[in-house]
Amino acid sequence: MAKGCGQGFMKRAEEVVFGGSGLDRAAALRNDPEGLQALWQDPRSRVLLMWRGKPLCFRAADLPEDYAPDGLGLLPTTHDLVGFEGTLFLGLDEDGGGYFAQNLVWDPAGDAIPDGFLDLSEQQHPDLPQTHVFAELRRVMTRLTPREAELAATARAVLSWHQSHGFCSACGAKSEMLEAGWQRQCPSCGTRHFPRTDPVVIMLITHGDKVLLGRSPGWPEGMYSLLAGFVEPGETLEAAVRREVFEEAGITVGAVSYLSSQPWAFPMSLMMGCVGVATSDEIKIDPLEIEDARWLTRQEVMASFAGAHPLVKPARKGAIAHFLLENWLADTLG
Repeated sequence: MAKGCGQGFMKRAEEVVFGGSGLDRAAALRNDPEGLQALWQDPRSRVLLMWRGKPLCFRAADLPEDYAPDGLGLLPTTHDLVGFEGTLFLGLDEDGGGYFAQNLVWDPAGDAIPDGFLDLSEQQHPDLPQTHVFAELRRVMTRLTPREAELAATARAVLSWHQSHGFCSACGAKSEMLEAGWQRQCPSCGTRHFPRTDPVVIMLITHGDKVLLGRSPGWPEGMYSLLAGFVEPGETLEAAVRREVFEEAGITVGAVSYLSSQPWAFPMSLMMGCVGVATSDEIKIDPLEIEDARWLTRQEVMASFAGAHPLVKPARKGAIAHFLLENWLADTLG
């Protein structure tokens, strides 16, 4: 068994951000309009409002402006900004209430709104308390509870899918939401469409006491992470790991094992963390794929995590790359 498949690590595998909270998704209710309507009217039910992919978050009044909000700002179903029509049903809370999500159509006045994972801006809707702001999910993800993280990741992914898949891929007609947001159906040809999830491998490639890190063009200066790439049709995870590493860095890989996964709603991916043992160490990058790749020792990775490496900054906290590297440093992968 390759290192990385130990029982101890597998117990921690779902501790990664977005790793799940045991949410009861209550799929049987998705085709029960009367049951969903009754749940919507339940005072315990809450709605997660999304705006341009940003979840509504709660910001304590005493937080500095450059500090990320505290968590999600869930709204009661009676709030004027939400409505039952076209809502996405996420699941049930332990107390019997329901979780819903929906997009807010709103054009705030002022400057253009930044977009992307470097977006530090917050938007405050005039009909919401000053403590409620829309914030980039990647900015707040480490401050969410496991339940909040699962709700936010699910809502962002499925609502993004609806926005980008509004027309039938079979005949081109405009499709309609059904099954409480978990399907779309074409009224013209009857074809049903389901939310997509793109499989992505992200790999901890080791060679002795070194790990392979790379960076993509356009990333912040000094930011490095584990190599990653989409799984192609007809391909196993192991084959995808070997192909992507060789294509991007010219490194051949032998043994490959699965470690952990992370839903990554940017926009709709499932990151599948793997460990691979390199059988070569000479790096030959493909400049069309990545900007740079390099081997780092444990000491160098520890320095980057501490902010003391002269060239390499750590992977983003909350991302599975950071989670895997952190466990590799602690020697808790197996």
